[in-house]
Amino acid sequence: MARPLLRMLTRLRNDFQLSIITLMGLIGVVGITPYAVYRLLQGNLLVGVADTIIVLSTTAAVIYAWRTGNTEKPGIFLATVFTVGSTLVAINLGVNGVFWIYPLVLFNFFMVTPGKAVIATLLVLVSLVTHAVLVPGTVFQSTYQMTSFLVTSLMAGLLAFIFAYRTRSQREQLQLLAIQDPLTGARNRRSMNEELKIAASIHRRHGNNYGILVMDLDHFKLINDNFGHQAGDRVLTAFVNLIKKSSRQEDRLFRFGGEEFLMLLPSTDKPGLLAAAEHLQQQLRLHLQGPGGPVTMSIGGSILRDGEHWESWLQRADQRLYRAKSAGRNCSIIEDELQPAAPLQLGAS
Repeated sequence: MARPLLRMLTRLRNDFQLSIITLMGLIGVVGITPYAVYRLLQGNLLVGVADTIIVLSTTAAVIYAWRTGNTEKPGIFLATVFTVGSTLVAINLGVNGVFWIYPLVLFNFFMVTPGKAVIATLLVLVSLVTHAVLVPGTVFQSTYQMTSFLVTSLMAGLLAFIFAYRTRSQREQLQLLAIQDPLTGARNRRSMNEELKIAASIHRRHGNNYGILVMDLDHFKLINDNFGHQAGDRVLTAFVNLIKKSSRQEDRLFRFGGEEFLMLLPSTDKPGLLAAAEHLQQQLRLHLQGPGGPVTMSIGGSILRDGEHWESWLQRADQRLYRAKSAGRNCSIIEDELQPAAPLQLGAS
């Protein structure tokens, strides 16, 4: 019993959106269920049924999020159900139901993106005001009361929007910092390990081909020693920008070590990996200049084998990189095939 509970708590800590959906769902079920029972017992079937649908929909959405790991669809679904339900309750109960609009505004800004929450809030306000104008006295007792409601709800919506927007931006920045190398903008080793694990899992389940290239800048220490670490940092940043421009959109570049990088290439077989290594080396020879002249690199590559663990896959590529460096550098070894670099063309741009 303690172990499943511990796993649940760990999952909630690691998945912010799931924790929000779970918390808001729990609040919704606990807070609305007594009203649903009371209104059904009092004979107010429309509001009672609406409350019941909200409770059941909330429960189903939370279960769906836990079982599938998909939090976007349940969030949109819950925001829609709560928006429609709260509007119907407010129209039916009048001023007593209008109070539910304020928690609805906050709820939507937690469930969906700030833009979608703004649209949902405006739709609710427009619906209530339109009904109040067409059927006077059903929702608001006076124009002054309706105006006060609009002003206060818009203020609540604006404050919720600012809070949600800043919170989402800060969370995205933290997530980016957790997976990105701060100097070069490439993904970091922690992210690399996770991506390689996922690739190995997908290969086992679906047979998708994956290749990796481990790249090391030749004699990079001499750049730092002779020209300073700032010059070395500029070379690393220029290298990453060049590699990203020279690779496919679906390829992933990671900073593996100091001047060592790894590229994950989905849907790639051995000939494709050979071609990719040759292309990247060519681009580097033509376009990357360090303070002491052209910069070259050594490459080791491997294709993921059936049933292979991701660490073994990485180790094979790293071994081939070591062999490429032992063979004189400025070359690539992909699955035991040596690909020497073409001679540098003087005057090439």
